[in-house]
Amino acid sequence: MPDSHKKILLVDDDRIIITLICKILFRKGFQCLKADSVDMALKILEKEKPDIILSDYSMPEKDGFEFRQILMADKRLKDIPFLFFTSFSDTELMKKGLDMQAIDYIDKNTPIPLVVSKIVNILDTIRKQHEQSIYELGAAARALNLRSVPESTPENELFKLDFLYHTYQNYPGGDFIDFPVTEDGYTFIILGDVMGKKWGAWFFSFNYLSYIRSAIRLCVSEGDISTASIVHKINRVVNMDPVLKDVLSTLSLLMIEPKSGNIHYTGAGDLPLILYKRDLGTVTEIRSSGLMLGIMPDGLYDEQILDLSPGDQLIIVSDGMIDYREDGGTVTDYKGFVGGILPLMGRMDTFELIRKKTFGEGEQSEISLDDQSLLFLERKSLSENALL
Repeated sequence: MPDSHKKILLVDDDRIIITLICKILFRKGFQCLKADSVDMALKILEKEKPDIILSDYSMPEKDGFEFRQILMADKRLKDIPFLFFTSFSDTELMKKGLDMQAIDYIDKNTPIPLVVSKIVNILDTIRKQHEQSIYELGAAARALNLRSVPESTPENELFKLDFLYHTYQNYPGGDFIDFPVTEDGYTFIILGDVMGKKWGAWFFSFNYLSYIRSAIRLCVSEGDISTASIVHKINRVVNMDPVLKDVLSTLSLLMIEPKSGNIHYTGAGDLPLILYKRDLGTVTEIRSSGLMLGIMPDGLYDEQILDLSPGDQLIIVSDGMIDYREDGGTVTDYKGFVGGILPLMGRMDTFELIRKKTFGEGEQSEISLDDQSLLFLERKSLSENALL
């Protein structure tokens, strides 16, 4: 049975049929979007992206075939599963529709409960195919030792490092995380998010990670440890790459100096970092000015140097942590997220408390629209450093 977030767009000039189908679909857990014309359906699709579309063929002004042609020309909409709903049984018409990559036809003479069962079965089949594709992609990635998220964090003398990562409905997403450590002891911290959905973004995350790791090695070997220089190099390469130049990504790049513990930070279209100062008991947002990677050759990247005292904490998040579903649609609430974790900051078990609040049962992870990532740093006390 579909979950309560599955949406179906019904397009038919017969409002009675639409109403009847919607009543049964609602009982099955669907959200119904209704349109009595192609133009109305297109207006709905400007704001909504349903999981499946059921459209009549014979309608005034624009018919179902014209509607399907419009959808196929739109990159955002062309892959939405599409069914024709019609009283016609003309073989040529059916072939024409199937040639337009419609999944199937449903005869209007079919009892409505059977229509609903067919829709549910189609969505279930699509879900299983996606799961199989994800499994095969994951197996291939494991065989090639490809990872967009590490298994653990490196040990650091001055900082506690940890991270949280949660996939969206078990789809590998566009978030990528890494903690490269150079021979000279510089620890780099990477959090990026490739713009896109599901495993398509996940595929490109490996390309971005490869460029970032290479840029770090190159800059460090040349004696340039500036995070701004590194991000500039990454962005220039991305803009020259024929594959990646149209694939945008955010990036938070930080580097911990091994002696002073100063943190160098450069951002590219990322969310503000959350800095907790223990002595003041306050939270500050650290904002970057850089553009997302791939937008233009000069991304206007700058570098900020953060001096954390023992007990100070720093949190970096991807947008999956602040975007979520509500009954009225999608909500983006960075301020609400910061307000939610503020009471947890400065505690001995801050990281574990945040994990429970964000990824605990029934919490935000259940209503997120994207994969979620959170990186956590805390400056160790002098006594903790002495034990190492």
